[in-house]
Amino acid sequence: MRNATSALMNARPGRGRRMLLRLAIATGFNLACALTITYLIHMGGSFIENLVFSLCIGTLAWLFIDGGRMLVWGEDKPAGLPFLVMTVLALLLAQMGGTALAAWLLGMPAHPVLPTESSHAASILLFSVLAGLSATWFFWNRGKLAFLQAQAEAEKARVAEIEKQAMQAQLQMLQAQIEPHMLFNTLANLQGLIASDPPRAQLLLEQLIAWLRATLKSSRAAATTLAEEFNLMDAYLGLMAIRMGERLAYRLDLPAPLAGVRIAPMLLQPLLENAIRHGLEPKIDGGRLDVSAAREGACLVLTVRDTGLGLDAPASHGTGLGLENIRERLRALYGAGASLTLANGAPCGTVATITIPLP
Repeated sequence: MRNATSALMNARPGRGRRMLLRLAIATGFNLACALTITYLIHMGGSFIENLVFSLCIGTLAWLFIDGGRMLVWGEDKPAGLPFLVMTVLALLLAQMGGTALAAWLLGMPAHPVLPTESSHAASILLFSVLAGLSATWFFWNRGKLAFLQAQAEAEKARVAEIEKQAMQAQLQMLQAQIEPHMLFNTLANLQGLIASDPPRAQLLLEQLIAWLRATLKSSRAAATTLAEEFNLMDAYLGLMAIRMGERLAYRLDLPAPLAGVRIAPMLLQPLLENAIRHGLEPKIDGGRLDVSAAREGACLVLTVRDTGLGLDAPASHGTGLGLENIRERLRALYGAGASLTLANGAPCGTVATITIPLP
């Protein structure tokens, strides 16, 4: 029995705490009734006797009314007329049962169950009814407030779920806005190589298929690991290396402890596209591109560094759509703790840095 009770309390800790709080309030109300009967109304009996009667009657009334409400309606709002009928019957039973219990505890076996034989019978009955109705009104309002609060929490949860779904749709839309410039250029390059250099065209086609397969997988996922993201970047840069030949060198640096860290998919792809399109492709002798991941305190730092034309070159001034998409996704997924910064590299090129708070 003890195990079952403990399991019930553990399963519903919130309800157990609320019941104890209501019991404490009822006990305080019973104490106030005893003080009123003894020192204000002067209905007879000592304070201890009146306190025992008040506690027995009041506690039974609370058990019958509040317990009955929980058994019949649970956390829902009770129906008006049935609850009123239940309250009247509960007050009558509490008066009879509480009086009998208090008389037994105080050694008064001849004490009347109903105060009809007392000189203050009408006053006692009136006080009992008023006290019971006051306590019922108090707990009714508390129950109504709890019901309204539960409704508000449910509505809040529903709104949060709708906002979450809207945010996911927005993130998918932002993800789908990655500029297809690279794909069209690759297909045009492939068309030219088919006639002039079939082996290289075959290699380019294989690399393109590998990149498209990895991109499709990432675009459908809500999150990916750094290892998968770096594999996607490796496929993309391998494709670009075939197109640009010796004009492009690259290196990916992912420490093994960070390989399983989960991030938003295709987060770095626009940075690579910008580095090549605006920094390395317009440069006659091309350059180098380095991508790295590191942990700095409680943050994950992702860096894309190129030796291209830099931020001040006219060719580096694009539409900014890819960078804005990254910032929107970072803001939506990680809040104010995430950021994207751009800076000129030394001695040349651009450094793009993404900072993400780690869980």
